[in-house]
Amino acid sequence: MSKVIIYHNPGCSKSRQTLALLTDRNIEPDIVLYLENTPTIAELTTIIEQLGISPRQLLRTGESAYQAKELDNPDQTDESIIQAMVASPILIQRPIVIHDGKAVLGRPPEQVLEIL
Repeated sequence: MSKVIIYHNPGCSKSRQTLALLTDRNIEPDIVLYLENTPTIAELTTIIEQLGISPRQLLRTGESAYQAKELDNPDQTDESIIQAMVASPILIQRPIVIHDGKAVLGRPPEQVLEIL
């Protein structure tokens, strides 16, 4: 099997559940602790393309940084949203699992099985 990558936040129950789902299936993913090792603008842009969603759809709207950066403003461009997520990675939905050039959000965790 080719490499599986999980963008993981150990403080998030869905992220922990998704990691457990993978390891229960004998899949040992490369774990990216994205709050410590934030993806670059280019990496995040690629991930968003692999997810097949807009940058706005990857935002965690309940975070204080969302309000502080006025990301609810519809005039925010995709580029400015991606820059905000790189500057404040807590804004990035998680977990994200990548396999064979495809990505999926682990919400619910079982959704990652679609790309494995």
